[in-house]
Amino acid sequence: MVEEPPSAEEMLAQFNRLIRELMRGRFTRNTFQPWEVALLLDVESCNLKDASKDGILRRYQKAVQRQVEKGSGTFMLLSEFLGRKS
Repeated sequence: MVEEPPSAEEMLAQFNRLIRELMRGRFTRNTFQPWEVALLLDVESCNLKDASKDGILRRYQKAVQRQVEKGSGTFMLLSEFLGRKS
């Protein structure tokens, strides 16, 4: 049996869950998809300051949501988002 890849809506829901967990500062699970691990490693490499972390993550989340609405099948990394804002 071949498993179908998740839809854009399902992927976005997983992404939003991951961002919520990041902002909360704790995860309620111990299993992650490979793309989630890549995203988490990228977020870690950005060295966000606690004072601005939530605001940056919210803006990033909205940018990714707009990206998905335009039909993109992949999510930009936080480092890409921050690079565009500079």
